[in-house]
Amino acid sequence: MSTLTLPAVRPVRRRPARAWLHTAVGILLVAVMLFPVYWMLNASLAPAGNSLNTGWLPLDPDFSGYSRALADQGQNLLTSLIVAIGACLLSLAIAAPCAYALAQLRIKGTGVLLFVVLISQMIPGIVIANALYTVYTPLGMINSIPGLILADASQGIPFAILIMRASLETFPTSIVEAARIDGCGHVRAFWSVVLPVSRNSLITAGIFSFLFAWSDFLMALTLTTGETIRPVTLGLYTYIGTNDTDWSAVMSTAVLSSLPAVILMIIAQKYVAAGATGGAVK
Repeated sequence: MSTLTLPAVRPVRRRPARAWLHTAVGILLVAVMLFPVYWMLNASLAPAGNSLNTGWLPLDPDFSGYSRALADQGQNLLTSLIVAIGACLLSLAIAAPCAYALAQLRIKGTGVLLFVVLISQMIPGIVIANALYTVYTPLGMINSIPGLILADASQGIPFAILIMRASLETFPTSIVEAARIDGCGHVRAFWSVVLPVSRNSLITAGIFSFLFAWSDFLMALTLTTGETIRPVTLGLYTYIGTNDTDWSAVMSTAVLSSLPAVILMIIAQKYVAAGATGGAVK
């Protein structure tokens, strides 16, 4: 007589109360940190600029603030975009070969050079801005896009060197040696072999250099004295003073100025995570 066997019932694992508590605390902290962003977006959709009477939900959204923001700050947004892209490219053009030389080539005094790079990041920005203003004045680079690109790149280059060097320290030297045997020089091996493999750290350094330049206010305030060349950070600062009753246009400008950073981080977040931790484990 055969016996009927029932399938084993797996016990239902319940999440401990501590796990639920950690999840609730995490959600609460994220909500608190993101609330200013939500309120900025909500106030930008308020009709007639009545941010003081804005409801909790944009039930009757008004997009006229964005049209006014683009009309008033469109040129400043374009200026910031040009300056940020230029500073990003210049930072990578200087930092990538420097990081490769410090990581792979046997150079005497590498530790001293890295210490100098670290010290350069500790110098207050106002000191650098005043020094650049003194240098730019006789050269006629005040109120110029190349001057702002060079100034913003000075902030991104040290950080890009440190990020890329940490990643290039783990780069297999055998690959470069094989390229050298095939007839490549140092420059060709660096361009054709090292850079494609170091894509994560290169993208990470480029994104941070772009964000440094995009969010810069001190250099823009010091090195621009007119309205012809004005990044959006400085434009938003002056816009608040002249539009203290039309906060929807001000908040719309803030939303528009935040979009490039948000889009960049969403698209390149996996490269940033890989590039930032590329040299953590050897």
